[in-house]
Amino acid sequence: MSEDKQVKSKQRVTEHGEVFTAEREVKAMCDLVKQETERIESRFLEPACGNGNFLAEVLTRKLAVVAKRYAKSPAEYEKYAVLAISSLYGVDILPDNVQECQQRLFALWENAYHNALHQPADKQCQTVVHFILRKNILCGDALTLLQADGSPIVFAEWSMVTASGLVKRRDFTLHELLNGHRQQLSLDMLNWEFDEEVQAFIPPPVREYPLVDYRRLGDYE
Repeated sequence: MSEDKQVKSKQRVTEHGEVFTAEREVKAMCDLVKQETERIESRFLEPACGNGNFLAEVLTRKLAVVAKRYAKSPAEYEKYAVLAISSLYGVDILPDNVQECQQRLFALWENAYHNALHQPADKQCQTVVHFILRKNILCGDALTLLQADGSPIVFAEWSMVTASGLVKRRDFTLHELLNGHRQQLSLDMLNWEFDEEVQAFIPPPVREYPLVDYRRLGDYE
């Protein structure tokens, strides 16, 4: 299927209501939040990501900013390029869409890296990006908030200390993250913290990992 085609098959439309957003509309909608799409660390979640039309556009914009700022320093470019891709999240109910989205985002990232630095990314960094995409682009149902295997959708938050390249990973259930946008706390949310930037309550993580160099994120599955 070409990137600008909106339907893979009539059967998929009938069974899943699958119609992809056209490129023109994707760009126009991203322009509504243009400043955020160009902020490297700004996080985006697409709850019905398909093969990644919106996420690909946001990643393209973020990587253009990374290249503009850091192309003269390969080490800095690589670090911020990893930060950019770690900020994108997606859920889709169809496994082939999930795989295609992961592959598409990786190819965009890899091509941007090569164009900016005139050299391929090293194997270790490529492995890390694949690892992040497996954690960030998941097969599940954004309505039930469950993965394909029936377990809760869990996303990893990757917080980079950019001066050092160390990353703090914390895992959260999507269900609790969405509950954090309530205006008032319930009794089971009393230990949640309020985040001024996102204007939401942040739950305790379901799992927390030690600080680690971004090239070694895959050491902690």
